[in-house]
Amino acid sequence: MFRRLLTLEEARKAIYQNFEVKPLGVEEIPLLEAYNRVLAEDVTSPLDIPPFNRSTVDGYAVKSADTFGAEENHPIKLKLCGTVTVGEMPKIAVEHGTAAEIMTGAPIPEGADAVVMAEYTELKNGEIYVYSAVAKDENVMKAGSDIRKGETVLKKGQLLGAREIGAIAAVGLSKVKVYMVPRVAVLSTGAEVTEPGKPLLPGKIYDINAYSLSTAISESGGKPLYMGVFPDDAFEIEKALKKALASADMVITSGGVSVGPKDVIPKTLGSLGKPGLIVCGITIKPGKPTTIAVINGKLVFSLPGHPTSALFIFHLLARPIIEGLAGREPEKAYTVKALASTRMFPAKGRRTFIMVKLKEDKAKRLFADPVPTGLSGAITTLVNADGFIEIPENQQFIDEGEEVTVHLFKKL
Repeated sequence: MFRRLLTLEEARKAIYQNFEVKPLGVEEIPLLEAYNRVLAEDVTSPLDIPPFNRSTVDGYAVKSADTFGAEENHPIKLKLCGTVTVGEMPKIAVEHGTAAEIMTGAPIPEGADAVVMAEYTELKNGEIYVYSAVAKDENVMKAGSDIRKGETVLKKGQLLGAREIGAIAAVGLSKVKVYMVPRVAVLSTGAEVTEPGKPLLPGKIYDINAYSLSTAISESGGKPLYMGVFPDDAFEIEKALKKALASADMVITSGGVSVGPKDVIPKTLGSLGKPGLIVCGITIKPGKPTTIAVINGKLVFSLPGHPTSALFIFHLLARPIIEGLAGREPEKAYTVKALASTRMFPAKGRRTFIMVKLKEDKAKRLFADPVPTGLSGAITTLVNADGFIEIPENQQFIDEGEEVTVHLFKKL
């Protein structure tokens, strides 16, 4: 039987009392490999961006004072003194009464302080006719106007996506320091479980959990290490757990945690190291058999074999741990208010999480409709759900039409 069942709060407390959740370490990696990693230090710019005054348009670099009074009917004539192209520093200087042809992105030549757009000019016999005056710095992007030398471009703890990696490249860095990715070993148990891709023999089912949990680990910032499927045999499971603990920073198993004679995980975990089992059952539904251990500084989550229960408990308890080990900020929780479409009852004495799908009526009112669960092993329960409603242990029911808070699996 279960040892004393813990409340959800007690289970969380036990985890954090026995395991310190912090980034595993820091490594420097090539920028092209940094997608979806977390910065381990601030990124500061070693130079001004842009590093020189540059033109933002095609046109002519001029002294702005020389264009004063230029109008469509009264153009100002300037002498063409040369051309400035992109990718090289100007070899000419602009003096009073002259203008230099310039391309977008090219450096502003010495002496010039503005650029007249090509649309407001005309070239005739080596002279530029300017039909519109420009002010000082018009059409000029000043050196350091985007990023100043020494400026913090990105903050420690930021998740690196395409925009962030582009910003790092803009300041000339080819490597970046990031937090290490936690390796999470994943193994399934059960004589009935078969790996996808193999023939499905009578009495067997395919291993859903290893694949859904491995993907959830990746989404949380970890690296899943698939260890395989193991029979409900104490010797084989002990050997598999020892291998998993030796090769990973954290371990997640599914199956073998209930109260049947084949459920050997709790007993095995209790013998592998200190402090051993810290949670052996939680007063929640789904997920009552959830077992958690700390083995010589490494956390082991042993989740129920039912796919819906396993994935739900992963998101409830394991995901925040992996995010913390990876240096990530906890995933933002999204909630919405809705009306219960029917009366809902909790499991007696247990905090109950009911999966719901959101629907709107003609009046645009939002309703939370329980997803039919059938058996708790039905993975479609989570696939079809938009979120869940939490019913405390001491609440008898949620009445039809009652306002509820729906915790969303992802932002609508």
